[in-house]
Amino acid sequence: QVQLVESGGGLVQPGGSLRLSCAASGSTGRINAIGWYRQTPGKQRVLVARISTGGSTNYADSVKGRFTISRDNAKNTVYLQMMSLRPEDTAVYYCNTYPFLAASWGQGTQVTVSS
Repeated sequence: QVQLVESGGGLVQPGGSLRLSCAASGSTGRINAIGWYRQTPGKQRVLVARISTGGSTNYADSVKGRFTISRDNAKNTVYLQMMSLRPEDTAVYYCNTYPFLAASWGQGTQVTVSS
């Protein structure tokens, strides 16, 4: 079992920045890739970025060039640095393995981009 806890969300003005953290515990040795996902009311949860154990990254087109995913394997933590935030980035952000494990969804962290 893998447990994942997100933190770092908040309210930020358009153009601002936030850094999200995802702390993993449990059977972390089984984790290959970790992804950051986001969800807005009435819509499906979507993948915005992922990173492999080796550090390879992939991004959704909507965040490419603005978001950076990174990981600290010693701390079992994955980060999502978000810059040039837009109102459409407002969502609950979750981390999970990639592909995701249904049992590993956490509470998520709310990011609100508004003036």
